[in-house]
Amino acid sequence: MIIKKILVLGVGNVLMGDEGVGVQSINELQKIDLPNYVELLDGGTGGFHLLSYFESFSKIILIDASLDGKPVGMVSVIEPKFASDFPKSLSAHDIGLKDLLESAQLLNSFPKIYLVTVSVYPIQDMKMGLSKDVSDAIPHVIHEVKNIIEKIAQ
Repeated sequence: MIIKKILVLGVGNVLMGDEGVGVQSINELQKIDLPNYVELLDGGTGGFHLLSYFESFSKIILIDASLDGKPVGMVSVIEPKFASDFPKSLSAHDIGLKDLLESAQLLNSFPKIYLVTVSVYPIQDMKMGLSKDVSDAIPHVIHEVKNIIEKIAQ
């Protein structure tokens, strides 16, 4: 069986505390063995420079902070089909990421996306590093990413 490459994309601003959980998750994923068909990418704060990845990969696991009102540190997984299916507030870089997703959809290059979110506090301090609740969620994020990779590979 031939498995196409899977992109695991972490987005967020590491200068804004918990907002950087997607990028911090990628840093932790780089420390473990993953199948050779999995590519990891620190997507920073998102933006149109990531559009080529949406065109190049048919499956993307996207990790991001979420202002969804759930308990801080809660990890959720959704499989959105359209840009409009994403949570209303995907953290401080919401506009850039939403624009990227809508552009990919308009260009008919919207891949299958698995969105792994970590609920964060609504107000973020300008600081590097994660709160304890969000930092403690990273092993659960890694577990969910590995589950999704296994699911895709079947």
